[in-house]
Amino acid sequence: MSFTIRPFHLCDLSSLYRICLLTGNSGNDASHLFSDPDLLGQFYVAPYAVLEPELCFVLTGSGIPCGYILGASDSEKFYHLCETEWFPLLRERYPLPQTNDNSLEQRIVRLIHVGHKPNVDLNSYPAHLHIDLLPEAQGKGMGRKLIEVFINKLIELKVPAVHLQVGKKNTGAVQFYERVGFQRIKEYEYAIAFGMMLK
Repeated sequence: MSFTIRPFHLCDLSSLYRICLLTGNSGNDASHLFSDPDLLGQFYVAPYAVLEPELCFVLTGSGIPCGYILGASDSEKFYHLCETEWFPLLRERYPLPQTNDNSLEQRIVRLIHVGHKPNVDLNSYPAHLHIDLLPEAQGKGMGRKLIEVFINKLIELKVPAVHLQVGKKNTGAVQFYERVGFQRIKEYEYAIAFGMMLK
């Protein structure tokens, strides 16, 4: 299989939703956890691709999308855009669940209603990213190449630093971020924040 990294195109959106779902359970397939297969992508993929497409890159294998990296150059500005341009309609589409429903699906619905909240621990790292690869694209150095493409774009945009958060259960991802040069910023109960200075 030959791999290529290219800028996002609108025709990729449904594929990115699918990749997000197939990696949405700590790197594993989350399809069985969602009655709405679009829900994860509504929160973790589409707002980036729509609101900040210049920072969305797609990995293809023989022309078929099999991974992506996307993010925001200014997290605070992006969170404001989500609040004004992305979440209002989604909140109508996905009403708040019963308080006793703690399924992963309904936790994502609650995230949509809460919105993004700036984390003061990460103020020195204004950009952030998300990266997901299907199994057939893993272990081939493509994750590192996606990171390089994304970082180079941030440097071009004169962004000083970038962060990400990963669940502690996703041990493969934790090891990957450490290998590609991210440093631990803060550990939380269920997640670890990583950062990288670009200047």
